[in-house]
Amino acid sequence: MKKSVKAMNKPNIIIFNPDQMRADALHHLGNLASHTPNMDALSEEGVSFKNCFCQSPVCVPSRCSFMTGNYPHTNGHRTMSYLLQPDEDNLFTDMKNAGYYTISSARGDLMAGQYKKYHRKNIDKYLMFNRVKTPITFVKAVRGEKGSDTYNSFADGIIPENQNGREIRNTDDLTIDSAIRAIKKRPADKPFFMFVGLNFPHPPYQIEQKYYDMIDESKLQKRIPSIKDSDGKPLMETGLRDVLGVADCPEERLNEIRRVYLAMCAKVDDQLGRIIETLKKEGIYDDTAIVVISDHGDYTTDFGLVEKCQNCFPDCLVNVPFIIKPASNIKADSGVNSSLTELVDLCATVYDLAGIGCDRLSFSKSVIPSLLDKSTPHREFVFSEGGRLIGEAQCTEMNLFINEDDRYAPRQLLQAKEDGTHTKATMIRTAEYKYIMRLYEKDEFYVLSEGESVNRIDDEQYKEIIAKLRDEMLKWYQKTCDSVPMKFDYRFTNEFLENNIASVGVPLFIAKGVTGAISLSGKTASQFIDWIRAKLKV
Repeated sequence: MKKSVKAMNKPNIIIFNPDQMRADALHHLGNLASHTPNMDALSEEGVSFKNCFCQSPVCVPSRCSFMTGNYPHTNGHRTMSYLLQPDEDNLFTDMKNAGYYTISSARGDLMAGQYKKYHRKNIDKYLMFNRVKTPITFVKAVRGEKGSDTYNSFADGIIPENQNGREIRNTDDLTIDSAIRAIKKRPADKPFFMFVGLNFPHPPYQIEQKYYDMIDESKLQKRIPSIKDSDGKPLMETGLRDVLGVADCPEERLNEIRRVYLAMCAKVDDQLGRIIETLKKEGIYDDTAIVVISDHGDYTTDFGLVEKCQNCFPDCLVNVPFIIKPASNIKADSGVNSSLTELVDLCATVYDLAGIGCDRLSFSKSVIPSLLDKSTPHREFVFSEGGRLIGEAQCTEMNLFINEDDRYAPRQLLQAKEDGTHTKATMIRTAEYKYIMRLYEKDEFYVLSEGESVNRIDDEQYKEIIAKLRDEMLKWYQKTCDSVPMKFDYRFTNEFLENNIASVGVPLFIAKGVTGAISLSGKTASQFIDWIRAKLKV
C-alpha cells in the first residue's frame, strides 16, 4: 500500500451492508410499495448503480470477493466455511495501511475466527454490545407447526415491540447504537473506515408493526410465477420448490411474506438514517463517503421459493444495491446509473474515494469514472458463481450436523446430495442476456426482456449468442483463474550464497536495476547479499 500523504485530508468512508437485500426492494429503483427514503436521498446526492451484481448468491463467498477485489474462484472461496486466511490482505488491511482507523461490526462473515492476530492486524475497533442502557429482550424466531405454511417459509410475521416491559431489540439495533458511539468517539488524528454489517433483511421474515404499516400491499410488484417441471430449471430450484412447499401457499400468504420483507428493508433504511443524522450532527457528513451494498438478494416467493441457494442466479438473488454518496470533494453525475457493475468493484472504488493507491493485485475496477459521468460505460459482462464438485466434501461442511427440525434442513439435505443438485455453476450476464454454465446439468439461457421463467438453452435462434457468451466466460476464467503473489521469493539461502560468493569472488547478477558484472567492492559476503536484496526490494 502506498503511504497516504495527509491523512486528515482524506474522507471518512462508511460501508453500510445489509444482508440479503435485493436491488428491486428500493423505492428509487421502481418498487412503489417499498419505503426507503434515506437510500433514495443518497442516490440523489450520489449515484445508485441499478445493475450491480454480486459474485456469489451466498454470504461468505460474496464478502470474501468484494472485500478483496478477487472472484470467489481465484482463491477458492466458494464455501460458507472457508473465510479469509492470514495471508490474504483485504480492504481493511489496505485502509489501515493508508492511515485509516478501521472499525467493523461483529457481523462480518469475512475473516476466519481462529486467527486472532489476523483480526487485530486489520481492525482497530469492533462494534460491540457492551453498553446497553435500557433493559431489552431479543426477538426469537418461532417456527410454525410441521405441515403449516410457516414451517419452511421462514415467515414469522409481525413481532411485538415490547415484552414484559422490556423493549424488544435485535442485534442490528445494537450494532447501529455502537456505530453511532464509534462515530462520536472517532480519533481526532486520522480518518475512519467503518464497515456496518447487518443481519436484516435476512430471514426469518419478521418485523415490528410500525414498519409493516409503511408498506402498501396494493403496490406490491408482480410476483414471478412458481416453477413448473417444464420450465427447464436446475435441480436445486425444483428440489427447493418440492421440499419447501411455499409455492402451494395461497397468494395472500405469499404477499404477506413479501410485505414483511419490504418492511424489514424499511427498518434497515431507518437505521441508515440514524447514522446519517449522527454524521450531520457531528459536522462530518460532507467529509464522509457512504457506500450502501448488499452481499446478495432473496427469492422472497419469486419462483415459489424463499431465502436463497448457493448455485442459482436469478436477478432476485444476484442483482443488489450499490449506492455511493461521495464526500463533497467529488461531484457525482447523480441519480440512477444503468452501467453494469460488480460488487468486486468495491475495493478499487474505495481506493479512488480515499485518494490512495494499492499495490495488491485484484480484479476490482473503480466505478468512479462512471459515477462522474453516466455516459461512461463500466463493464460489458458481469459474473456470478457457486456450487461444488461431486465429492467436494469441504463444500458440504455446513451439512455435517443437520437438524431436521431446523428451517435450513431441507436445503442442506439437497446440498448434501451427490447427484449434481449442488452442481458447480457460473453465470455471465449482459444487459440483454443471461447464460449459466452448469457442470452436471443442462445449461441455462434467458432473454432478459422475456424474464427468467423459462430456460431457452435449446432454442436454435440463440445458438450464436450462447456460443459468444460461453467464449467470453472462458476468457474471463483465464484472466482471473489465479493471481501471482506480490511477495518475491528468493531461491537460495544466505549460507548458500555466501559460500558461492566467497569462492567465486565476482558473481554475475542480472536483476531488477542491477546488470552486468559486480565486484564485492570491499563488502563482506553477507553485506553484498543484503545490498542485492535491497536492490531487488525483497
